[in-house]
Amino acid sequence: MKANNQSEKEYKKIDWMITLLPLGIIVALCVLFFCMPEQSNAVLSQIRFVLGDTFGTYYLIIGLGVFLISFYVAGSKYGNIVLGGQDEKPKFSFFAWGSMMFTAGLAADILFYSFSEWILYATDPHIAELGSIQDWASVYPIFHWSLIPWGFYLVLAVAFGFMLHVRKRERQKYSEACRPILGKHTDGWGGRIIDLLAVFALIAGTATTFSLATPLMASVINELFHVELSRTAVTIVILIVTCIIYTYSLLHGFKGISFLAKSCIYLFFGLLAFVLLFGGEARYIVETGFSALGRMVQNFFELATFTDPERTTSFPQNWTIFYWAYWMVWCVAAPFFIGSISRGRTVRQTIVGGYVFGVGSTIISFIILGNYSLGAQVMGKADFLAIYEKSGDLYEVIISIIRTLPCAPLVLVLLLLTMIAFYATSFDSIALIASCYSYHRLKEDETPHKVVELMWCVLLILLPIALVFSDSSMSNLQSVSIIAAFPVGAVIVLIVASFLKDAKKYMEEIKK
Repeated sequence: MKANNQSEKEYKKIDWMITLLPLGIIVALCVLFFCMPEQSNAVLSQIRFVLGDTFGTYYLIIGLGVFLISFYVAGSKYGNIVLGGQDEKPKFSFFAWGSMMFTAGLAADILFYSFSEWILYATDPHIAELGSIQDWASVYPIFHWSLIPWGFYLVLAVAFGFMLHVRKRERQKYSEACRPILGKHTDGWGGRIIDLLAVFALIAGTATTFSLATPLMASVINELFHVELSRTAVTIVILIVTCIIYTYSLLHGFKGISFLAKSCIYLFFGLLAFVLLFGGEARYIVETGFSALGRMVQNFFELATFTDPERTTSFPQNWTIFYWAYWMVWCVAAPFFIGSISRGRTVRQTIVGGYVFGVGSTIISFIILGNYSLGAQVMGKADFLAIYEKSGDLYEVIISIIRTLPCAPLVLVLLLLTMIAFYATSFDSIALIASCYSYHRLKEDETPHKVVELMWCVLLILLPIALVFSDSSMSNLQSVSIIAAFPVGAVIVLIVASFLKDAKKYMEEIKK
């Protein structure tokens, strides 16, 4: 009888609309992608064109604006606010905190893009407009993955951390962060719509990430074992195995997530160190990376506001706008998780520490892995651009790059393990936040029921599998993020404005 009462009590705590409606729509989308892949991709492309091309400046304004606000918040009086009690100490060490933050914010796609992104830009006519491949192909990767993306994460992380640890709010949802401006409408349809948009964006972001990088893991397995298995079949097996790992980790709570995150960081930096020290291109990697970093900083505002109004190359529409949209949809889960693990840190420590650990690690990855192959290309040691032009397959190009490294099989194993660890760590944090969304109210010291966590672990894997089956191109995967990010961008602005209003009120309260 007691067990039945407990189950009934848990049942009533679940927000079934936020849980079941997205589930139904995701299942419907999966069926469409399975049954009508070409028609589905055509519709996606058309919607993406309207939002990304016609309204592209919208994404650029939000990206630059949030980045500038992050510096204002960190440097202002709000930077002194402790995310928790005024004398509270950080819950996690800087390394554990930074590891969880970095791996929650970036999945295994950082490795996919670190190896190959310069190739995508080197073949773009916009690079020829700017100058040489040597000067510019390594600039855009660190621009698209550093300051503005982490600006999104960190401003929202302190907003959510303030909501959870200072205001002690029990509704761990996107809409709750808007309460200082929305007021009573937070509990009405306005709040419900915001939360549904957030869940859809969350699923879109995970689908895009999983679908982009997991085929590389399939290619690695084929290369290691010298087999020619179907990439689609191997990718789906990898998705299922990764789902099992992150589900196991999540069911062990923050202890499991922290262990997996630290393991991932050791593997990640081990891979970077091997390529830098034993790849034979250390001098070129460091010097080109240093130059690229300087050129990015020098031209930052020009890169951030370039719209190509004449559409001579449509470079910002194809890349910069996609990336800002990509980060916006990831902003549903990653900042919530960063905010939850930042208890005891000040707003300033969270933002500055996030930029140091998050941006620093990201830039190092692109400088080392990207410039290794760029160096081989510009110095005539290999022709990766020719391989890409011939096959159009970035996964094959990355395998070709790794073959040029000493102990290539060892590097392949290390890459595979690191990608699995990245995915598992990213998605157990996402599944945890999604599980919190399924509750009407959840106190700070409460955790979601294991069944709810398990359901989200499975749900997050369905759409990526459908996208892999539909053989979606990179353009179509980009479309998923651009479409989902359009309404979420407005919500992000609302959350930032709400935080500034509430933080101002809090500062006045503690002065009394």
